Amino acid sequence: MAESSRPQLIHIDVDRRLGHEWDEWDGKPLPNRGDYDSSPRLFFWWSALTLVAGGGLAAFIIYVLNPRFGLLHPAIPGLLWEAWAVAGLLLGSWWLLLALGYLLNRPLLPERLAERGPFLRLMRFTSGVANRFGRRDWVENAAVKVYNALAMMRGRKVGKGELLLLIPRCLSKETLDGVLGIAGKYGVPVFVATRGQLARRVIRERRPRAVVAVACERDMVTGLHDVAGKVPVLGLTMTLPAGPCKDARLNLDRLEEWVRAYVV
Repeated sequence: MAESSRPQLIHIDVDRRLGHEWDEWDGKPLPNRGDYDSSPRLFFWWSALTLVAGGGLAAFIIYVLNPRFGLLHPAIPGLLWEAWAVAGLLLGSWWLLLALGYLLNRPLLPERLAERGPFLRLMRFTSGVANRFGRRDWVENAAVKVYNALAMMRGRKVGKGELLLLIPRCLSKETLDGVLGIAGKYGVPVFVATRGQLARRVIRERRPRAVVAVACERDMVTGLHDVAGKVPVLGLTMTLPAGPCKDARLNLDRLEEWVRAYVV
């Protein structure tokens, strides 16, 4: 590769320290060899369940505390139920517009009300609910796909120096070589993040106009929640055939497609 086509590699660290999202890993092979490929529909089912469960919990709390609120003022219980009903109507309408926009491949909500706003919180809450049933990674994979579809609808373009490629330290050598080749081809700087805190720091310091990030589902959902509200991000999840934080693989064709979509 010519000198001019080599990517700017900002940092790299290839040790085996596990991220905190994998604290409970027992060292055994991951289900399906770490491939959690799921239909985006899975996220919509689980997110609907999350919203219903949250609404039910709120209703239970109001029901239990209403007698005490009534002692303060007799109008408070009625106002609380009205607020609960309005909140439920707004959340339900927002969810329907989000789902309809995804199905039509057409942005029906501004990004601050969709993938760069409440959607990020819904991803985190849905992930927590799915984790209770042992389905976290599959649901997070589906959630990231929905997020990416919403983000791609915006058709955003940036200059080569304005895009940052974030990758983890755990890629296999073959995959890393492929990533660096793509970055060099399009003149995109690469940052190898050893921890999420460092990824957020490099974003603050370099101030990119857009980011293409690579991570496992768990780190991706956490990272999107922390960063996507501040800078546009596309997130590419990996497969983990050797377990978390070692020899991860990814779809290089998809990575190049997303980099090219931003800078060409």
